[in-house]
Amino acid sequence: MGRKRNQDISRRRFLEGTGAALAAATAAPALAAQRPVDSAQGRPASSDAAPAAARTRIRLTVNGVAQRIEVEDRWTLVEMLRDHVGLTGTKIGCDRGECGACTVLLDGRPVYSCSQLAVWADGRTVQTVEGLARDGRLSPLQQAFVDHNAAQCGFCTSGQLMAATALLARSPRPTAPQVRAGMAGNLCRCSNYNAIVEAVLAASGTTPQTTAGNGGAQ
Repeated sequence: MGRKRNQDISRRRFLEGTGAALAAATAAPALAAQRPVDSAQGRPASSDAAPAAARTRIRLTVNGVAQRIEVEDRWTLVEMLRDHVGLTGTKIGCDRGECGACTVLLDGRPVYSCSQLAVWADGRTVQTVEGLARDGRLSPLQQAFVDHNAAQCGFCTSGQLMAATALLARSPRPTAPQVRAGMAGNLCRCSNYNAIVEAVLAASGTTPQTTAGNGGAQ
């Protein structure tokens, strides 16, 4: 009898559980019909929709022009420059502060703009590659890059130019080793480093023959 009674209890519990499941399934469509609907999308409105990103209005000077921009606090400086200011000369390479393709000058110092939040530039001065030329004429450094074939695929070139601009500002007549050290944070996937060093030396008025010691930059 004990075994029979236990089996009856198990079946009863099973049927009770099945009945509850059927009741819940029947009630679900009615509950969904009562849920608020997003009229624009024609679907139930989400009760846990992501809140709007925080935004901040900042003031900064970009290539000599004063700007007032409302930015999302999560935007990086390179995102702001490319997507919201329209300065696409600054490239996004690794997007994690390793390759230097996104280098810009922040208050005259080279920084990886992919690793700087836009809000950190509030009240500061930013220079991008678009700010190097004057009155439609290339800067001496840009011209030297052309003359010495320092750009191969060109993707890293804007970052190379900005790093070199900062280098020449603090060391107007660098040696080849100083150029290599100053440009160490900028990768060239074409491995065109010799031409880049030669271009920087030429822009400074220093020839590779007088600084490299072996007839050319290495």
